[in-house]
Amino acid sequence: MVFGKTDKSTEKEKLVSGSGKTKCGSADPADPDSDWSGPQTGLVSSWYTFITDLYDRRLLIFLHPTIFQAKPNMGEKLDMEEKRPDESGSKFYVIVLTMFATIGGLLFGYDTGIISGSMLLIRDDFQLSEIWQSAIVSSTIGAAAVFSLIAGVLVDKIGRKKVIMMASFIFTAGAILMAVSPVDKKEILLIGRLIVGAGIGFASMSVPVYVAEAAPSHIRGSLVTVNQLFITVGILLSSIIAGAFSTDKENGWRYMLGIAGVPSVIQFFGFFFLPESPRWLVGQGRVDEARKALKKIRGLDNVDREMSEIEKSVEETKEQNKYNMLQCFVLMVKTQPVRRALVLGCTLQLFQQLCGINTVIYYSGSILRVSGFPSSLAIWLSCIPFTVNFLCTFIGIYAVEKAGRRVLTLLSFIGIIIALIVLGAGFQLSEKNSPPISLRLDNSSTCHTKYDSCNSCIKDENCGFCWQEGMESTAGWCLHVYKDHPERYAMPEGNTTHYNESLCNATNYDTEKYNWANDFCPTDYSWMAVLGLALFVIAFAPGLGPNPWTINSEIYPLWARGTGTSLATCVNWIGNLIVSFTFLLLLKTITTYGTFYLFCGISFLGMSILFFILPETKNKTLEEVEELFMSKEYKAKREEEQKKKYQYDNSGYVDSSKM
Repeated sequence: MVFGKTDKSTEKEKLVSGSGKTKCGSADPADPDSDWSGPQTGLVSSWYTFITDLYDRRLLIFLHPTIFQAKPNMGEKLDMEEKRPDESGSKFYVIVLTMFATIGGLLFGYDTGIISGSMLLIRDDFQLSEIWQSAIVSSTIGAAAVFSLIAGVLVDKIGRKKVIMMASFIFTAGAILMAVSPVDKKEILLIGRLIVGAGIGFASMSVPVYVAEAAPSHIRGSLVTVNQLFITVGILLSSIIAGAFSTDKENGWRYMLGIAGVPSVIQFFGFFFLPESPRWLVGQGRVDEARKALKKIRGLDNVDREMSEIEKSVEETKEQNKYNMLQCFVLMVKTQPVRRALVLGCTLQLFQQLCGINTVIYYSGSILRVSGFPSSLAIWLSCIPFTVNFLCTFIGIYAVEKAGRRVLTLLSFIGIIIALIVLGAGFQLSEKNSPPISLRLDNSSTCHTKYDSCNSCIKDENCGFCWQEGMESTAGWCLHVYKDHPERYAMPEGNTTHYNESLCNATNYDTEKYNWANDFCPTDYSWMAVLGLALFVIAFAPGLGPNPWTINSEIYPLWARGTGTSLATCVNWIGNLIVSFTFLLLLKTITTYGTFYLFCGISFLGMSILFFILPETKNKTLEEVEELFMSKEYKAKREEEQKKKYQYDNSGYVDSSKM
């Protein structure tokens, strides 16, 4: 697959070097005024390039827009007769460099996924309310958003290497703090989550830029996409580790959160032996240091040609950064086709989040728990959507060129709507068929007399449902909760001094086979939750997952691409924060099935809006894409201006101002 023209070798080296900040005029080598032409002939065919092409189009929902600027041309057609100097050097060192750097991506993905499983244990251990659970999840997102912007400044001021080392140090500190948090000090856990969010923000911004600037041009695309690969692997790995520690009710969550400190320590000390980005050093005027670093990375003594290209690229980038983001935004709003493109880009990113994808990532364990699975099994079952997400990513990469961006995005919405209906219907059927409170104890406790079904019983935070295995019809008691251990005890009398005489006391589980729950009801429809989550990810991963990022990289003219992708990504962060913070509150206020029906309605609204405003950008040049957003009046006005500027002679149009 090819982005852009590859006529000149210098074009291959036009990578944003001194530009951690998103500027209006920043060049984007990912698509420099050319079209997406689909699979090409003449490329080196191998499994390695297959993986490269596969991951080229995949960007997860938390990446900073600078990746679009730093992302190189993928699948470039190299001149096989004239081999570039940087192709003849050793790849070993740069691969080692990439592996150490992309540990940041692994940590990013791991922390994104681990909260899903660990929250089930944290909630019980810390006795967290819905607001506190939401705060612990969303605080990391908010911190990551803020610190990714701060990192955009720091990578220019102090260098890519130092920011990555700061990220690993911060992440290690956050992991340790979370692991040792006392259960009576939930504020410390929250601070740990904020610290980890800062580390994620630093890593998400600096790692892709560092790898892109250090990698040789002929394998740069492959190495940059390793970061996206590691993010996905990190999410999958988190679900496996969560399952492994799910049976340890006392310290399982500590191991889940603390284990992330191990790879971050490895990254921190590993970077003591790695060089700074040569392009950043050139941008700082430290040419001799840059040459030394480049020789070390390439394993070559002669890097003169590449050094001259880097110096030229840095100078061109400085000349292109004429406007700040505010000036560029004003110009975008004033320019009719760019304004329409910006509306589309932000709309795509907004509905990517408002469809509820991060409820699956952050709360899949909680969703499965509420659907009727025990905590340990729910944690293991949450591996299913994470695994499906990883596998279905591969489908969308090539489907986007077969079906097109528009069709694949709209089909993705249809699949998501169906999945949300399945989820909503499953929880609605569970509530409708909730086991009755048919067994009564000889006392006047409120829990025994007030409620007639399991569902109404567990909605009261003071009550829980107790039932016995093997009964012909699931029926049981509504009992008082022992406040200190609501997941373990129920008191018929509601008296904490008599909990050892409890009917559903933990000591009775093995012998009398009683079951106890204060946050879910036994149901025959639990399978619908697993099916719904799997369908959701199957529909999301190939379409609505990568396409908002892909389309945003295509719809803006070169001068507006940096600012456009920044603004759209900001909308994505905001949507992510809204959904992750409000999800548990919605479950409590409008019921579980009502929440999924709400997401279903929002998804239908998003699909309806995009049906009218989303054009097909496949196989179109940037000029053709720009015309898609032009009104008839704007197009006529532009043609008139071109006629005034140019005159036609036998050789074609010429600039009349130079005649």
